[in-house]
Amino acid sequence: MLQINYNPDVLSCLANLSNDEVFTPPKLVNEILDMLPQELFQSKETTFLDPVTKSGVFLREIAKRLNDGLKDQIPDQQERIDHIFSKQLYGIAITELTSLLARRSTYCTKKANGEYSVCTSFETEEGNIKYDRIQHTWQNGKCTYCGASEEVYSRTDDLETYAYQFIHTDKPQNIFNMKFDVIIGNPPYQLNIGVEKKNYAIPLYHKFIEQAKKLNPRYLTMIIPARWYAGGRGLDDFRDEMLNDTSIRQITDYPNATDCFPGVDISGGVCYFLWNRDKKGDCLVRTFQGDKVTSEMTRPLLEQGNNVFIRFNPAISILRKIKSHKEKSFSKLVSAQTPFGFVSSFKAFKNEPFKDSIELHTVNGIKHIRREQVLKNPQWIDEHKVYISKSYGERGVYPYRFLAKPFIGKIKSCCTQTYLMIGPFANEKRCINVQNYITTKFFRFCILLRKNTQDAMRGVYSEVPIQNFDEEWTDEKLYVKYGLTEEEIEFIDSMVRPMEL
Repeated sequence: MLQINYNPDVLSCLANLSNDEVFTPPKLVNEILDMLPQELFQSKETTFLDPVTKSGVFLREIAKRLNDGLKDQIPDQQERIDHIFSKQLYGIAITELTSLLARRSTYCTKKANGEYSVCTSFETEEGNIKYDRIQHTWQNGKCTYCGASEEVYSRTDDLETYAYQFIHTDKPQNIFNMKFDVIIGNPPYQLNIGVEKKNYAIPLYHKFIEQAKKLNPRYLTMIIPARWYAGGRGLDDFRDEMLNDTSIRQITDYPNATDCFPGVDISGGVCYFLWNRDKKGDCLVRTFQGDKVTSEMTRPLLEQGNNVFIRFNPAISILRKIKSHKEKSFSKLVSAQTPFGFVSSFKAFKNEPFKDSIELHTVNGIKHIRREQVLKNPQWIDEHKVYISKSYGERGVYPYRFLAKPFIGKIKSCCTQTYLMIGPFANEKRCINVQNYITTKFFRFCILLRKNTQDAMRGVYSEVPIQNFDEEWTDEKLYVKYGLTEEEIEFIDSMVRPMEL
């Protein structure tokens, strides 16, 4: 008779709440726990907090390790379990539903003091997994703690407020009135505030990290989107603080989020980190593609002269060679967003040319407007220039193209917000040489150093060096100029695919 011994872990089978509130697979949780000093799980004094509990998987997997590590110190299994759950493990649920789910997976019952609870020492139904319904604090239509819109999130008692308890207080230490050795979790990533458009969202994950640091744990580890490396709305101060924090001793990077969370599309990938309060120094950076580590390197998080995190270890030596030439940045040639003042939804144009009209490049092709309609940078209308889309995205396995194809902007032309303008230049020959420069793998490799989402604004061109555009530039010529090795060229080839005009 056929015997089937497969016993699936229900927490590896849960559907995610959304791309913003993602359940953490047990396998990933254990990889994160492996970063911590394992002696933590052999002490009955170590305390753990998951301030963003969803499924309870972090608490459950920590309990397993403690149960094994404390066998000699507390031989009686029930006494050991009671001690672990009542004295060492704490959680704050993000919603009422997840509080029940977390207690069920951690205590084996949704009531911590229930008949079927594995812990016999709790007197309350919540045990050490709290959930309190919190209201936002409104000021001028926004929450002072998280930035939520009052119009969207001022809700009746039968709906979740998404006012997460851990970040809606000035004194997080008062939630449990105790200190924690380890804070760990997978926080909500962003909050849809529905202002400029229905899917307009602001990041939240950094607020949980900042709040956790206020509690001054010995160790802090969270898994979060990697957009903070170089971009992200409102993340400049957070990025600066993180990159200058020498307590961050490990970063594990997944450029493709589906390698970490199967079926979940998170632009820019995800990462998890280990913050060690008492041991400062350089950071071990590991990069995963699929289930394999493709590179690891111990280095400063912040390269000299940079204000973003260079995510790929093999790129460091290439960047240093480029920087040694001390050339001006190509970003000085790239316009800000909306170079001529026309937003993408602009409609006051004609489909056909008319007397004295000028070309307007839009997302739907070339249209025609009067010269007088251009109120921003009208001096560029009659200049030689290059246009390129302000966004370009790809998913899946490298290599990527990183940028849309550039095209020459004729004299008597302008564009909407869909494009950026590069230039102006003295003649068309220089425009053609710039266009060809952009198509090189070298150019677009410099872009990837700053670009980890589909946005391709002026800032992503910061690491690209300006060349003499009276000359034509090829990859071969650029590799010789910057003295790149065969290994470095192979890395560029593995990351950047060709671009044909």
